[in-house]
Amino acid sequence: MAFEPFIVTAELPADLFRWANDLRKRHFPPERNHLAAHVTLFHALAPSLRDELPAVLSRVAAEYRPPRAELTGLMNLGMGTALALDSPEMLSRRAEIAELFHGMLTVQDQHKPRLHITVQNKVTPEAAKALQAELAHTILPRQFTFTGLGLHRYCNPHWQVVGFWPFRGKVSG
Repeated sequence: MAFEPFIVTAELPADLFRWANDLRKRHFPPERNHLAAHVTLFHALAPSLRDELPAVLSRVAAEYRPPRAELTGLMNLGMGTALALDSPEMLSRRAEIAELFHGMLTVQDQHKPRLHITVQNKVTPEAAKALQAELAHTILPRQFTFTGLGLHRYCNPHWQVVGFWPFRGKVSG
């Protein structure tokens, strides 16, 4: 059996998701675009956490209100382009989850992420810079709230949805 890690995402409001997903469909190389627009919180959590992860995500989503966030502009990925996001509240939720799985995180997941939505990847740096120049004046700052936490299983190259837990709590910050 292949190693199929879990991926945890911060779920976007429907209108922002549709807009970002449309950008992704237009600008991501189609032969490599196997996913919809998303915000990754954890890239590779061990399959052995299959019972614990849903319980943790459910508890966090039940306790906390939807985290406030802001689309701040574009992010240069070197060989791609992303929509840059800022959300201290979501990073706090992520840090809480990371602490629970201390010692089980990959090197990549041990670092605080730069929240973003990738709209283009695995292109030349020149193509990435060209898209950034094209989009620069159309990407405006925007406030929103994340709607929930998503759990997916990585099934190379696709993701299988495992579950979604909407934020519905009263605790902020």
